[in-house]
Amino acid sequence: MDATLTRVRDEVFRRNPGETEFHQAVVEVFDSLEPVLRKHPEFGEAAILQRICEPERQIIFRVPWVDDQGHVRINRGFRVEFNSALGPYKGGLRFHPSVYLGIVKFLGFEQIFKNALTGMPIGGGKGGSDFDPRGKSDAEVMRFCQSFMTELYRHIGEYTDVPAGDIGVGGREIGYLFGQYKRITNRYESGVLTGKGVSWGGSLVRPEATGYGVVMFVEEMLKTRGLSLDGQRVIVSGSGNVAINAIAKAQALGGKVVACSDSSGYVVDEAGIDVELLRQIKEYERGRISEYAQRRGGNTSFVAGGSVWDAGANVALPCATQNELNDDDAASLLKSGVVAVAEGANMPCTPKAIEVFQEAGVLFGPGKAANAGGVATSALEMQQNASRDSWSFEHTEQRLSQIMVNIHDRCAATADEYGAPGNYVVGANIGGFVKVADAMLALGVI
Repeated sequence: MDATLTRVRDEVFRRNPGETEFHQAVVEVFDSLEPVLRKHPEFGEAAILQRICEPERQIIFRVPWVDDQGHVRINRGFRVEFNSALGPYKGGLRFHPSVYLGIVKFLGFEQIFKNALTGMPIGGGKGGSDFDPRGKSDAEVMRFCQSFMTELYRHIGEYTDVPAGDIGVGGREIGYLFGQYKRITNRYESGVLTGKGVSWGGSLVRPEATGYGVVMFVEEMLKTRGLSLDGQRVIVSGSGNVAINAIAKAQALGGKVVACSDSSGYVVDEAGIDVELLRQIKEYERGRISEYAQRRGGNTSFVAGGSVWDAGANVALPCATQNELNDDDAASLLKSGVVAVAEGANMPCTPKAIEVFQEAGVLFGPGKAANAGGVATSALEMQQNASRDSWSFEHTEQRLSQIMVNIHDRCAATADEYGAPGNYVVGANIGGFVKVADAMLALGVI
């Protein structure tokens, strides 16, 4: 890392103490940018690095709500509006006990470049709360969401900031949030939130988009080596919305998904994961992955704790959470013959794991490229809302597929241009950064 990048990195660390995930995200991007600064000295002269690492706005607020026992509970809410050079802030809301400012800033920083790679006119932002919806009744979740939106509503809008879902925020939560927004503002402003139900302004394919998109990206990477998903042994970590739809798409393309996981452990099903049974247990019953093994029967096994990556695969799709796949997991996957890894979650592979994959010549798709299908389809939902239109599943999936192909090709071409052929990390980081930096230059010092 050259002197300018090192100086700015150190300043980011000093100004944002203790935010380890944000630091990791910044370093991961900066590691790719030295040739960009040589080619574009104007970026340094305009302090683009310093400006892009400083959110345009950070909002932290109290969220009081009443549980079913009548007790007042307090959580903390966040919205980090990071960069609007390309369009209104766009990024999900995460409800999980691990959420704090550093997590939200890491996610928002990643979102800047992810959104830029889609080619859609959307900036980067992220938000959420340390509220845990697991184990809460629908009434408790509703009361929390209403309290959360009572503060958030004043900071969002279809031309300002458009939140969506993330971990812990699905269709139920989006519905409660949108209902409260409509109640407070007296406006049916469909474009203010994405991930809505299809019957009230949502888009077909949006629930499937992130999972489908990561598989589409993998398929494009495999094509560069004359391969496809057909016949490949696949492991997907997680068992939430992204993971379930990645499993469904991988199997539709001929892959055999043999393992998935949740926080309690993982299942191995050598016959191939039964997607409908998994969806029933995880999405409708909100159950645990161990129940899948009990109900599936046969040779299906549940392993409490441990690493799902020990099941071995040719293609690995980490779709759970940040830093879930470390260098030991990467070494285990190499022994099993892995040829491609793509991040369905945000930053699920540690830096050392990525290094292991790249040194071994494994195709590696970073999250800001591989999991961009979700936000891309959110932007398509915004288009439909703006035109009061509704597209078919087939048309929307075709648009998603073309966006994912374009992202892959943009990353590959950018990596070639900057002397790192086949390195999708370099291609994604530089491709996203240059697009945003050019816009920031054009807009002046703001």
